[in-house]
Amino acid sequence: MPTISTVLGQMDTSKMGFTLMHEHLLITSAGIKDVFPDFIPRQAAMQEAVRRLNEAKTEGISTIVDLTTMDLGRDIRLIEYVSRVTGVNIIAATGTWLEIPRAFRTADPEDISRLYIREIKEGIEGTGIRAGVIKVANDVGGVTEAGEIILRAAARAQKATRVPIITHTWAPERVGDQQIRIFESEGVELNRVCIGHSNDTTDLDYLTGLLKKGAWVGFDRYPSHRPDVPDWRVRTQTLKALMDAGWTHRLMVSHDDPMTMLIAPKAVFAERIKRNPDHICFIKRHVLPYLRELGATDDQIRLLVVTNPRSFFEGAT
Repeated sequence: MPTISTVLGQMDTSKMGFTLMHEHLLITSAGIKDVFPDFIPRQAAMQEAVRRLNEAKTEGISTIVDLTTMDLGRDIRLIEYVSRVTGVNIIAATGTWLEIPRAFRTADPEDISRLYIREIKEGIEGTGIRAGVIKVANDVGGVTEAGEIILRAAARAQKATRVPIITHTWAPERVGDQQIRIFESEGVELNRVCIGHSNDTTDLDYLTGLLKKGAWVGFDRYPSHRPDVPDWRVRTQTLKALMDAGWTHRLMVSHDDPMTMLIAPKAVFAERIKRNPDHICFIKRHVLPYLRELGATDDQIRLLVVTNPRSFFEGAT
């Protein structure tokens, strides 16, 4: 039986169940928890994460993928604690987000890839807790020189470990196309790549192009993170259009919902919470019922939230 690394150890992929593919328990900045620990409301963050995951578990959510990387202030012991207390499976990430460390910006991708490989094979920060996924990010303006170094490092780590990659993109500028070109040049099997945040656009030509290349597509921003992108209903209509076109088996969903976030002004974070009081239950409570209204079957929905995440991590075609 195929297994996957979770923060509590190896787990059969058959136990993943309903899986959210892109979430965050706590977002801060690299080094803050070690140098200025009094700045982090760590206990409150743990309590809030436990509360939300307990609520999600009662509604049938079994697994989340926490894509908080080192530069986002990843706190692996906090993630481990929350998983142990709630019983929700959590898959942790290696890789790098947009706050690329200065030392990485001119480094050899091969040297960075070795760091990712170590976190996958040996464990994160000496804990023995192994990463189960690689996270990379490119945003408005596309892939920068430093961003390309990170993509190539992730590609080499992926090939060395078979652990899949999930990306952060800016879909309105078709950044996923740029990411795929680099992954292809590195020889990555695109079946091991999910192009994330793809529901920030309604461009079906772009989204279908990613799928035809062989990548997975993540509809993993729900309800929405800013007013100039599609609202949750339009996002779901776009999702259904791809399903109707025969792509249900290559799509996955999530929220990108930080349970505590210290890299944005408090007012901005408070507004985000106000817009989505359902937090990581939003898809369960709103998106899936709306999909059913649009004509989706229970079998199709099971593909989105159970079968596809499992197939993605197993490397199934």
